[in-house]
Amino acid sequence: MIFDRLKKLDWVLVGALIFLSIVSLVTLASYDMSYFWRQLTWYVAAFALIVFGSRLNWSWLIRWPVFRYGIYWIAVAFLVISNLQSHLVRGTKSWLMFAGFQFEPAELAKLGLILVLAGFFTRRHVAMWQTKNLFVSLCYALIPAGLIAIHPDFGSTIVVMSVWLGFVLMGGVHKKRFLVGLGLAVGCGILLWTSFLKPYQKDRLTAFLFPERDPLGINYNVIQSKIAIGSAGFFGKGFGEGTQMQFRFLPEAQTDFIFAAFTEEWGVVADLLLLLTFLVILFRLVHIGLRAERNEAKFVVLGGALIFFTQFLINVGSNLGIVPVTGITLPFVSYGGSSLLTVATLISIIQHIKIESSG
Repeated sequence: MIFDRLKKLDWVLVGALIFLSIVSLVTLASYDMSYFWRQLTWYVAAFALIVFGSRLNWSWLIRWPVFRYGIYWIAVAFLVISNLQSHLVRGTKSWLMFAGFQFEPAELAKLGLILVLAGFFTRRHVAMWQTKNLFVSLCYALIPAGLIAIHPDFGSTIVVMSVWLGFVLMGGVHKKRFLVGLGLAVGCGILLWTSFLKPYQKDRLTAFLFPERDPLGINYNVIQSKIAIGSAGFFGKGFGEGTQMQFRFLPEAQTDFIFAAFTEEWGVVADLLLLLTFLVILFRLVHIGLRAERNEAKFVVLGGALIFFTQFLINVGSNLGIVPVTGITLPFVSYGGSSLLTVATLISIIQHIKIESSG
């Protein structure tokens, strides 16, 4: 029975995730073995969750409001607590400490929002573009997004809002209301820029437009990332030979700039394989979503695809200097347990949806 269910897993998707984990572990082993061993532990937990968690009937989590909203409001409570603390990690309040472990509540908020919006839009799919439904669903997104922005963590803020936008667009586009919504978004952006953002935060968001400005300050990270990527060549410098990473010129090589660290040692050819792997993951998620029998399941799978797509786009784009550096992780590659286990939970639910759809 167990083996029959395991055979129904999407092993192409699992194989792609295994490749991403190898990319991560090889890069971390070259950078710092302490990161390697801790991340290996997280990967063991993540793949156990994906394989054995897929056997669980996750429908109770998706269908029952008490569980969906429970996860969502617990995440919101954690975000409030994190904003009230005085302890900073890498200049933000994005982390909480539990029994010696760091936990990022923004990751739980992403999962909670996906579950809540999946249930909300499933019951209002035909009337998705009604003003009331748009407003209520936007409030569900803005509550965690606003709390995350206060940290400040603009990368996760963008991901949260992208999930909401992706869900709305899934129901088709009402042109008039879309234009009104776009105008409101621009207005909120202007208000945020003029009244809430501090000068250093504005500099961080506009630095990519002026790459020559402040090379030892605000643009230092991106400049070092470009040097690492630009010096890699087709096949890289080899394991342990990446000068930018090994001499610690490249900051946060284990998280925000792990793409640049990997590229420096393994080259453009390896990057193409990494890009292909993410495309395979997105293709498989879309395939599973289209075959899902229930709309709730379709929305959950879409949420997983949006997480992978948005975070890949922001992380790699910031490493290349074409989008602002917002401190977002590369899904299933960057070091850290919170992001990894959140993605693993989503994949576990998606694998169950795939098994359920295939009978």
